[in-house]
Amino acid sequence: MTVAAGFAGCGTCHLGLYPVVDSVDWLEKLLPLGVRTIQLRVKDCSESEANDVTRRAVRIGRRYGARMFINDYWPAAVRHGAYGVHLGQEDLDGADLAQIKNAGLRLGISTHSESEWRRAAALQPSYIALGTVFPTTTKPATVIGVEKLNRWAKVLQKKFPLVAIGGIKRHNLHQVLASGVGSVAVASAITGAEDYREEAAWFLEKLRR
Repeated sequence: MTVAAGFAGCGTCHLGLYPVVDSVDWLEKLLPLGVRTIQLRVKDCSESEANDVTRRAVRIGRRYGARMFINDYWPAAVRHGAYGVHLGQEDLDGADLAQIKNAGLRLGISTHSESEWRRAAALQPSYIALGTVFPTTTKPATVIGVEKLNRWAKVLQKKFPLVAIGGIKRHNLHQVLASGVGSVAVASAITGAEDYREEAAWFLEKLRR
């Protein structure tokens, strides 16, 4: 891992609703609804596939003026001039952070423990994601709960935009917002909803600043 501190900012501490989606089709569905921060997380792509979906995602993001983050595939994100890259803890070890920074891309980092967010904070990323807040079936992860979210947010929120992620639905959103985080990442809450438009509109209204 090549260390680089001080990544470009996102221009706000309140990134709002932050859907994490697994296809370019979902970008086309959600961005016209007013979503302005979004992440494309497509797993197990070949290099050519990663290049193709990233190129398409960047183009769509620019069309809507969205903060388009690409999960994991940082070389493709750099090549196609994405708004930003989101990396997990394991991804950090193999990423050239200096190259990402020098290309002007924003960097978001997933964290699931105090040691992980301290490691992330030392890199001065564009935002820090805290989770998994509640149990979720989207991916296996350690559940941190609301108590740790509140405690960690108090330490970090004056220094970084924070994104809460993991199992966040309508019935528990108020607990997450009470921590002071400025963004909530959701996946199945919207993509698995009976009416994704209605669900996205509800979250957008609750997260409007």
